[in-house]
Amino acid sequence: METFFGFSRTPDMPMNEHMAFLRGPDGFLLSMFRAQDVAYPKSFHVGFLQDTPEQVLAVRERLLAAGFTVPEPQRNHGRLTFYFDAPGGFVIEVESFLGDTDSD
Repeated sequence: METFFGFSRTPDMPMNEHMAFLRGPDGFLLSMFRAQDVAYPKSFHVGFLQDTPEQVLAVRERLLAAGFTVPEPQRNHGRLTFYFDAPGGFVIEVESFLGDTDSD
């Protein structure tokens, strides 16, 4: 989250192998906890909306360089998007709107 989506550790909150608190560039607080026997709904994922399609491609390139398996982004209902499996067993989506002229 820090490397790819601009989050930073929150120094006034605890962080260990069971929990982490990260702040986004806009002040958004992301709280993450490790638990056993978690059962997410089939469609559960965390999405990171990018400002431009070029940013989606840049995030993908950084993820690939770091060794993640990341599919090619797809055009889907006026968006450029891809999903990948993150450590911890959940899915992350990275997307951007294409704009009126590039809609499907």
